[in-house]
Amino acid sequence: MANNSIKLLAPDVHRGLAELVSKRLGVPLTDCKIIRDPTGEVSFSIGESVRDQDIFIITQIGSGVVNDRVLELLIMINASKTASARRITAIIPNFPYARQDRKDKSRAPITAKLMADMLTTAGCDHVITMDLHASQIQGFFDVPVDNLYAEPSVVRYIKENVKYDEAIIISPDAGGAKRAAGLADRLDLNFALIHKERARANEVSRMVLVGDVTGKICIIVDDMADTCGTLAKAAEILLENRAQSVIAIVTHGVLSGNAINNINNSKLDRVVCTNTVPFEDKMKLCPKLDVIDISGVLAESIRRLHNGESISYLFKHYPL
Repeated sequence: MANNSIKLLAPDVHRGLAELVSKRLGVPLTDCKIIRDPTGEVSFSIGESVRDQDIFIITQIGSGVVNDRVLELLIMINASKTASARRITAIIPNFPYARQDRKDKSRAPITAKLMADMLTTAGCDHVITMDLHASQIQGFFDVPVDNLYAEPSVVRYIKENVKYDEAIIISPDAGGAKRAAGLADRLDLNFALIHKERARANEVSRMVLVGDVTGKICIIVDDMADTCGTLAKAAEILLENRAQSVIAIVTHGVLSGNAINNINNSKLDRVVCTNTVPFEDKMKLCPKLDVIDISGVLAESIRRLHNGESISYLFKHYPL
């Protein structure tokens, strides 16, 4: 057992996940104050001593104000560092700019690497995230990164809420086939995938189903749902191929732009997201949305990291 104690910090907006983690650990959130002045600048202060303590900063970053949340996180990390914290761990379940992980055209930045550099420069000693869009992002950091997986929580949700003996796992594209196959193996189910044939860049001209879904409950799995246009089209393709019903389960429900209308007007029965991204306000507008709580996984990872125990157990198992 470590001699120093756990201190949980969270920004003053989107505190829902941090409060759930705090409740599970039995550790109160540390008193902090964030002041936004009329010019848009932010000042931050910690209301108690964190000298030689183990700091965990929990932040939910969604759509719309990503850059504000990122800067506030950097300020909180730096404030903890200058207050002589022993170790600072940033818990960022939905890692921002994860889709900008490579130079896909000339003169384009690799913004995920810039994010990693800013976090370490601010004073971050460790990062915990979940279902990175590209796992190689871990190599952008000079500090340890634990990339947790939502799969154990998804398996539990399916077993408790879906007649999974009648189900089949669907990947919405070839890139997600490995994720879908892994989940199908865990549940001892078959899987199929939808192949996108593009007439030109960024334009899906045709979606082709590879596999038999006749009479099956189709569970589409993906790491992120943005505008949900692809999920809506996938549901139509599956039902045209005589599927019984279609459910989508995604780790990060960004749900930007016209996502809510796309879901409400789609043939999807349900869209299930984890609470890595705050979307409580959107649930009021869309009865098809459901949530998987991953606070238990984060709380157990904090406990294990603080006590010097292995976190790899959580890659395949839901915490007891």
